[in-house]
Amino acid sequence: MSHKQKGKPDIVDVAKAAGVSISTVSRSFNHPDLLKPATRKKIDRAVQRLGYIRNRAAQVMHGRRSGTIGLVVPTIDNAIFAELIQSFSDGLDQHGFTMLIASHGFDLEREYKMLRKLMEHRVDGLALIGLEHSEATYQLVEQQGVPTVAIWNYADDARLPCVGVQNSEAGRLAARHLLDLGHRDIGLIFPDPAGNDRAHDRLHGAVEELRHEQIEVPAQWRLEAPYSISEAKRACTDLLAHMPRPTAILCGNDIIAQGVIYAARHIGVRVPEELSIVGIGDFKGSGEIEPSLSTIRIPAKRIGALAADLITEVVAGHSDKQTATNCGLKVLARASTAAPSSTIPD
Repeated sequence: MSHKQKGKPDIVDVAKAAGVSISTVSRSFNHPDLLKPATRKKIDRAVQRLGYIRNRAAQVMHGRRSGTIGLVVPTIDNAIFAELIQSFSDGLDQHGFTMLIASHGFDLEREYKMLRKLMEHRVDGLALIGLEHSEATYQLVEQQGVPTVAIWNYADDARLPCVGVQNSEAGRLAARHLLDLGHRDIGLIFPDPAGNDRAHDRLHGAVEELRHEQIEVPAQWRLEAPYSISEAKRACTDLLAHMPRPTAILCGNDIIAQGVIYAARHIGVRVPEELSIVGIGDFKGSGEIEPSLSTIRIPAKRIGALAADLITEVVAGHSDKQTATNCGLKVLARASTAAPSSTIPD
């Protein structure tokens, strides 16, 4: 008689099939690093052969961990957080945890609702993007005592343990790259900073660096566009089609910068001969587009891996709640930026 006919297999069936104790099977799920590879392999084969699935709900009812970490991101609609999410998920897997993901669409009130739903699923911990959250979110985390970390942004005085970069520094470095090339006529295109501390801090850093050189960006050269190639292209086309135009444009991230490249190509403005373009992020593919995009590298994979280590340490009670890790930034000068041309066509 098959196991399916007898009913769903349990941990006792797995232990018998693998020739190990029940506690060893349990350890293979909760602390796989404590077992020999050969033992884990035997248990994995038995689990697969029997079709065994752990009852996490029952474990949670008995006060045990669910083995899940909730990640709430602003969007999964483009490549902004793709590498971060993958690296974070891989890191959690190495620690024996599974990731549950939710998106709030850059709406901090919706983020609060997503957190409540994840807590209803009894996640062991939570990870949020950035450091700007509603007061209701901070209060909920504190009231429920759910271990929580912030990813992507770094600040010494953060209310949550955090792993990330100083986005104001990213904006400053992008501006400095253009200034060092000799640009003084610089445009800016960023998303709406409301509810998006990454955009706010990058814009602030860029503007401050330009002001250090007594450069004020004209209002008509300060554009707003969401993280969308098509929207950025549309927003920039009119600016580039009329003179005078900037010799360089600093973009809030690489998605927007790609849209600006396409806008320039659409109306026949040569990059970088007539227009330099710099992004922030160094997303996958930014180095392969034509021309390759100059950008500020945010080490997304490293941030994801370190964040996974941190949240599992916090869940286990092994980490200082004030932990803050600055992962650093790097300027990548590629083909989309160059010194301004000495002759600008009328």
